[in-house]
Amino acid sequence: AERFLQEIQVTARLSHPHILPLHDSGEAESFLYYVMPYVAGESLRQRLEREIQLPVDEALRITQQVAAALEFAHRQEVIHRDIKPENVLLHEGEAMVADFGIALAVSAAGGERLTETGVSVGTAEYMSPEQALGEGEPDARSDIYSLGCVLYEMLVGEAPYTGPTAMAVLAKRLSDPVPSARRLRAAIPVPVDAALVRALAKERVDRFGSAREYVEALVAEAGADAEAVKSIAVLPFANLSAEPESEYFSDGITFDIINNLAKISDLKVISRTSIMRYKTTDKPLRRIGEELGVAAIVEGEVQRVGDRVRIGAQLVDARTDEHLWAEQYDRELLDVFAIQSDVAHRVADALKATLTAAEKERIERRPTDDSEAYNLYLKGRYFFDRRGEGLLKGLEYFQQALEIDPDYALAHAGVADCYALLGFYGNLPAGEAWPRAKAAALRALEIDEGLAEAHCSLGFAGLYHDWDPLAAEKHLQRAIEVNPGYAPAHYWYACVFTALGRFEDALSKNRRALEVDPLSIFANAHYGWIMVTGARQYERGREQLKRTLELDPNFAIAHWLLGQAYGMESMFEDGISCFKKAVELSDGLPWFLGSLGWAYGASGQAEEAGEVLSELDTRRRERYVRSLCFALVHIGLGDLDEALDWLEKAYEERDTYMVHLNIDPTFDCLRSHPRFIALLKKVGL
Repeated sequence: AERFLQEIQVTARLSHPHILPLHDSGEAESFLYYVMPYVAGESLRQRLEREIQLPVDEALRITQQVAAALEFAHRQEVIHRDIKPENVLLHEGEAMVADFGIALAVSAAGGERLTETGVSVGTAEYMSPEQALGEGEPDARSDIYSLGCVLYEMLVGEAPYTGPTAMAVLAKRLSDPVPSARRLRAAIPVPVDAALVRALAKERVDRFGSAREYVEALVAEAGADAEAVKSIAVLPFANLSAEPESEYFSDGITFDIINNLAKISDLKVISRTSIMRYKTTDKPLRRIGEELGVAAIVEGEVQRVGDRVRIGAQLVDARTDEHLWAEQYDRELLDVFAIQSDVAHRVADALKATLTAAEKERIERRPTDDSEAYNLYLKGRYFFDRRGEGLLKGLEYFQQALEIDPDYALAHAGVADCYALLGFYGNLPAGEAWPRAKAAALRALEIDEGLAEAHCSLGFAGLYHDWDPLAAEKHLQRAIEVNPGYAPAHYWYACVFTALGRFEDALSKNRRALEVDPLSIFANAHYGWIMVTGARQYERGREQLKRTLELDPNFAIAHWLLGQAYGMESMFEDGISCFKKAVELSDGLPWFLGSLGWAYGASGQAEEAGEVLSELDTRRRERYVRSLCFALVHIGLGDLDEALDWLEKAYEERDTYMVHLNIDPTFDCLRSHPRFIALLKKVGL
């Protein structure tokens, strides 16, 4: 039992979008068990039973995702040992590898590793020759062999070696030549077939050295995956203007080009928060492409001179450094929209991406006819992206833009975004912020129904102010429909699933946000929040949040969430340290201060918790402080009636966080209390 539990815990370390996580393991009445989440979907085996063969590009896409999981695990020195279609689960089209390490754990349960006794661990049709012969410990190349067998079956319709018994299969594997998949299906590209033959080599030294090398052979060498070519990042355009303070303008041009490209569903476009990390980089394009997972990159420069703007743009194949397209524009300032539209069309043509009529119309639509309104809008977005005090500054600029052009839909959407976040974090009372956010978003949609930002804001408000997850879902689905590359729509959609207790769906939806915005500190922190608060995978959550802080060590939200991840497992010293850092970096945000008070109380430091209550009370006399903050401290102190009094006040305030009371472990101590149950019913939970 001890050996089994030691081995199974190896899986718990594997936190990856394409690896099914381990929830729990243990022993009950002499039976050993492990717990993994239910995946709504089907296994690759079920799909193959139904379809026999898969399209080449689909088979390669699934192989890439499984290989990414293997590459990650192999770097942690973990070998799967039993890659087969039954262990590849398909959830919303995404592949997830299940039963990582289970084969080794089961063998360990016998008191010794079966491979040490010459007994094979694996499945005959997908087992490497060294596993079949019991020749040493399997390594990464053993998993690559098994993945080669799986790809062969996806392409051909059967495993490379078949027979009436397991021994017959193994005998063929050891004696017959490596089969060519292309002999059975001519549509398979020659280089793909060659890579597959190498992956199935009998001697591991003749195979690829890593899963990543295998995928590069399948995709980069063969160029077989046409969809990979349709992935793109737009690097921050260089500001060539004489005034350094006009940086907001070049950033705005970059963001608008990204936004136009993201409206094309046939393209995978990296969102703007990820690309801003490359603003001053000197990394080669190939390296940037690898880090962002894209094949093509747009570079450019902007120079504004009075009422004229000069823009240079070029499209480069990041894998080969080949220039695919370039253009120079010198136009009147208001012609900038035509430039942005032209860039999107040229890039789509170069990458052979298909545009629908609706996408073409959205790309070519002019958002305003006033250059000063556009200029103010860009300033508003520049400050909005900086959060904190930038929200109020951004709001001011968006409102100024609307004074000039009242029908500027994007400026209305900017106002909605500002008020939504001011209400979400408690900078303004919910009853003041959220109605204004909704009104601005609705006005934006009256002008332009296909505005993803406005639909996203309405979805956000539907969840956190109206406490109506299903209504929120409709708007977020519409936001994704009109702009698949708008990352906030994906991670706020994940919040809907979290509120409904559908944590695996929430994690899956957040992974989609990370695909389009892999370096976003918000998307990464949000992923950690779901692990901690929803799925209660505290160790996984801590690892995810630490990775987020590697992206930005001064990101207050990530420190706050990390404090929660420590606190939920009574690691209060670490938790308090994180909460203090969050309070410091957020200029004393009351929400984070309340969490610090909770940790003090829960750890027995009643005096310090009392000091937090006093500070919150002092602030409340001067400006708005959410009642939720007081409730958190009283929960930590064990004053449950006091906590419920404050939660009822929070309900009256229509506090943002009420919609998550039913899942947040902070409130577990109240679950059986009649007043808490009644409160959940009033919220609609």
